[in-house]
Amino acid sequence: MAFRQVLYLLFCLMPVTALAQPQVVPLWENGAPGFEDRRDEPEQAADYWVRNIHNPSITVFLPPEEIATGAAVLICPGGGHRELVFNAEGVEAAEFLNSIGVAAFALKYRLGREEGSPYDLMVHPQEDAYRALRLIRSRADEWGVDPNHLGIMGFSAGGEVASLVAYGSGEGKPDAADPIDRLQGRPDFQVLIYPGPLGIPDVIPPTAPPTFVLVAGDDPCCSTPALQIVQGYHTTGLPVEAHIYARGGHAFNMGNRSQLISLQTWPQRLADWMQDNALLGSAKQ
Repeated sequence: MAFRQVLYLLFCLMPVTALAQPQVVPLWENGAPGFEDRRDEPEQAADYWVRNIHNPSITVFLPPEEIATGAAVLICPGGGHRELVFNAEGVEAAEFLNSIGVAAFALKYRLGREEGSPYDLMVHPQEDAYRALRLIRSRADEWGVDPNHLGIMGFSAGGEVASLVAYGSGEGKPDAADPIDRLQGRPDFQVLIYPGPLGIPDVIPPTAPPTFVLVAGDDPCCSTPALQIVQGYHTTGLPVEAHIYARGGHAFNMGNRSQLISLQTWPQRLADWMQDNALLGSAKQ
């Protein structure tokens, strides 16, 4: 039996009481810079979406200690920057990552296209993601995370948020008043699931992190950006793994709502990639 299958089996056999309740941690104690007066405005949530996010946060999902690997992923759900598909592309993604021993942090970032939004699409989601990565690194010991094995995962518009941070330097500010802002904000690896086009540079920089890309070839909006990323990595000579499925359209989430077997099992391709790249190698056996 493969190592990742052993991890998954152990996770499934554990009693529900062994799983910690998710913790919600605001990115800034006093609210987002420049918008502190809006931090107490309540979020709106119904069905599959969350909106009206003015106090960005991470929801913390930690794997059982028995299978924890030290690897961690910041998850950016999609939703067109008008809402967040938080359950299907946040919670469910986190639960899968926990099952293979990876700590997961689902990000609620500010929405630049929501009606009446005061946020800049190219500024504030990036600011939230950088802050989240730095916050996780600042509490790495508390959450059992290796700060050098911290990646970012984005679905659709969340893939755009991932691109906005993955291709920048992410350098902290040594003289920042807040010690969190002094830390490195760039992810160590990147996972893009049907990513949108924003944030993709014309030339992938040589500092870009190793990347896993997955999309359906008949996706009307996001197959082209995914292929652009793969070609850019190939041109720059950087490691990238790509899975282009013949069918599936857009927004198949973690695959469990699809009728296609190939999409139902796509998360295992991610587990394989993480194992092959030594991101799951420190698990207790």
